[in-house]
Amino acid sequence: MKNFSAIILLFVANTISGIAQGMSMIAIPWYFAEQGMMPQFLQGYLLTNFLILFWAPYCGTLIDKYNRKHLFLILNIIVGVILLAVAGVGWMQGALEWYWVVMVFTLTFITYNLHYPNLYAFIQEISEEKYYGSITSYIEIQGQITAMLAGAGATLLLAGVGDQGLELMSFTFELPFRIDPWPIHEIFMLDGLTYLASFIVILFIRYVPVKVRKKQSLPLREQFKIGLDYLRSYPELLIFGIASYLVFVTVLMEGFFLGAAYVKDHLQETGAVYAFSEIFYAVGAIFTGLTIRFLFKKMSMPMGIIILTAMCAMVYFALFTTCSITVLLLTLFLIGIANAGVRIMRTTFLFQKVPNEVFGRAASIFALSNILFRIVLLSLFLLPIFHTENNIIYAFLVLSIFLVGAVGVLVVNYPKIMATKSSA
Repeated sequence: MKNFSAIILLFVANTISGIAQGMSMIAIPWYFAEQGMMPQFLQGYLLTNFLILFWAPYCGTLIDKYNRKHLFLILNIIVGVILLAVAGVGWMQGALEWYWVVMVFTLTFITYNLHYPNLYAFIQEISEEKYYGSITSYIEIQGQITAMLAGAGATLLLAGVGDQGLELMSFTFELPFRIDPWPIHEIFMLDGLTYLASFIVILFIRYVPVKVRKKQSLPLREQFKIGLDYLRSYPELLIFGIASYLVFVTVLMEGFFLGAAYVKDHLQETGAVYAFSEIFYAVGAIFTGLTIRFLFKKMSMPMGIIILTAMCAMVYFALFTTCSITVLLLTLFLIGIANAGVRIMRTTFLFQKVPNEVFGRAASIFALSNILFRIVLLSLFLLPIFHTENNIIYAFLVLSIFLVGAVGVLVVNYPKIMATKSSA
């Protein structure tokens, strides 16, 4: 495999920053749920998506225009320094006001919208086509092992470990150490340090591009238009790219808002349960990363996506109709399977169909659709009815219906999607 060491270093850097980043993104929703401020957090989440609405279209053009390694370096140093500065404010004041926490959440989400498309485009640029399926599976496994470690770390840091051990779901786990619960600014400090560590690892990446890109000199707006024109000439890819992204829309709703409210208001459990549940999501995703090429090898990737999207719709309906920690853990395991499976097959399919020189711009258009759907759902979930007693369960009914619609779109367009010729 060409550029093997570069790919390994990229995975290492992604893992280092991803663990602490994951802990931050678990801790933030719980920070607001614990203080009964979920409507304020939801408003911040909605504002974040409006900001990203203007940012996302430029991400793809930046990815296709500039050196992707340099983009990673710039991103890591800027975000790392800002996080350490916010953590410093917390140290000086003894705590962080809620608006600082929202700012970190917004910054991280903005980072996601450049980081992940850049990661996939960079991988596509430095790897051979015959390894696309394997590498996208490895990316998913690496990402979810990172998420699992983040969930475990968040469980320990949010709940703390007393002299009697860790109390979780009526069980006490004896551990050979004691940890006081960390305030959120200390978690941000750890997050910032890992960004700087990731920056150092990326510095050592050396590679020879497998895909040679033409130098881009057009303005960003014109660059974006090229990606849009490309997808207009392949409308079936545009439909596929948008509809296959909708599972991820719902996962963002559950992971960064609904899950914390569900545990707090419906199950009436602690932050440790919320953080622990995220481990089950990661385990499901890791399982998929290890087995997907065998489970779906006799099936087309679009058909596999249809099946997993339908499964995810049923899982959300189960959360709507039950009140059980066991069911929560099982459903998050299945959501992890569905989201990881869809992401692996979706990315592999698009790698095969979309040329590398426009991949970033095409990805930014898909991301834009993702943001618009998130804005619609977040605006709906701002209605007071979802914040009364345990009415958060109705949000899961909405997500279930939403994905049933996605399945319908994919099924109707399936023949055209399968007929798309590779242009990569």
